[in-house]
Amino acid sequence: MSKKKATLGFWTATSLVTGNMIGSGIFLLPSALALYGGISIFGWIFSAAGSLALAYVFAKLAKYVRGSGGPYVYTRAAFGDLLGFSVAWGYWICMIAANAAIAIALVSYLSVFFPSLETQGITTACVTLFLLWFLVLVNLLGIKQAGRVQLITTIIKLLPLIAIALMGLFYLNTEHFSPWNLSELSDTSAVSASAALTMWAFLGLESANNLAEEVVEPEKNIPRAALLGTLIAAFVYILGSIAVMGLVDPQTLAQSRAPFADAAAIMWGNWGYFAIALCAVISCFGALNGWTLCIGQIPMAVAKDGMFPKTFAEQSARGVPAKGIIISTLFASLLVLMNYSDSLVEQFTFIILLATFATVLPYLLCSIAHLFMSSKTTSELYSTPANTIITFSAIIFSCWIIMNIGSETIMLGSLLLLAGVPFYFWMKAGKKTRQGVEKLDQIE
Repeated sequence: MSKKKATLGFWTATSLVTGNMIGSGIFLLPSALALYGGISIFGWIFSAAGSLALAYVFAKLAKYVRGSGGPYVYTRAAFGDLLGFSVAWGYWICMIAANAAIAIALVSYLSVFFPSLETQGITTACVTLFLLWFLVLVNLLGIKQAGRVQLITTIIKLLPLIAIALMGLFYLNTEHFSPWNLSELSDTSAVSASAALTMWAFLGLESANNLAEEVVEPEKNIPRAALLGTLIAAFVYILGSIAVMGLVDPQTLAQSRAPFADAAAIMWGNWGYFAIALCAVISCFGALNGWTLCIGQIPMAVAKDGMFPKTFAEQSARGVPAKGIIISTLFASLLVLMNYSDSLVEQFTFIILLATFATVLPYLLCSIAHLFMSSKTTSELYSTPANTIITFSAIIFSCWIIMNIGSETIMLGSLLLLAGVPFYFWMKAGKKTRQGVEKLDQIE
């Protein structure tokens, strides 16, 4: 059987990283950060530096361990089946939650053009589900087609954001940054609180690693895509946030539902407002496409190792884990329907925090795995002081993010991971039984 040909080039892999990070979060975060004032810029810088350290770790891990599956394959290679499975279990569930969240955010931005979506719950739910399953259809057409959509949407959404980030600097009102810290927290606490919020915008830096088998020359292109994709996102985030804070006064910004659109309206009028709102729609659309592209890869990798049902490992004639994508999207659809109940708004917010916890925890384990792997190699390229310092920085940063997420989220997130343990042992027992039957068949 011939090996399947990889279809994703360097720029498509980079767009997957950048596109998955730049989704709905950046368009809302300036409003949440307005409570802290200009000091939140240091929160962006801190989370950007930590994310670049993590991107470096994933860049190196792609050279140590080959194959799709990202955090799962790296954790399993370093710590064994159980911990690898636990990471895959939590990571997969939180990708499902993220898809539901992005789909809902996408429709909320569409309400700028179709106001009835704000009031007609059933219509809104139907539109959300339509978009969710439309992108499933795009992905079922093949990795190459989904990659093209990702590249195009990433370019389209980056251009307006870069325009605001650069042009907005000429309209800055320095009074909006005084006082520097608007919160009642100390400067250190304000930076810590804002950085914990901004970390959500950097989730997805490992996206190219998740599809390693689909990337052309993965040992070269995945490390470059991880680092460049994270750098592009950091550039847009930091300069864009400075521009928005300098354009919109803190009181108005804190109440804004579309801070980038409000900033565009100040510079360019109403057409700018609607142009950025459209950019937000495209941004969410691209992020949803990228995560749909990834959502079948993690369970597929686990299923190939016999720790998930075989259904998830099956690929269509186009080389796509179609059943895994469909099953995962069914769960995401259920979350979408649940979150159209007003009483579940707080639960929806908690899903975002839970997704951050269950993604940063694999980041921590992968950083530790990289430290172990690099300490065992004899290659001077991996045992340099710089390599050790950056890896330790990634470990410390991941620990810091987890500690600042909140005790309730950590507790329930840990319970979520533990809930998969019985399923793991059940699958392992089934695997041993199948192997025993196969041996008997061979003897007979």
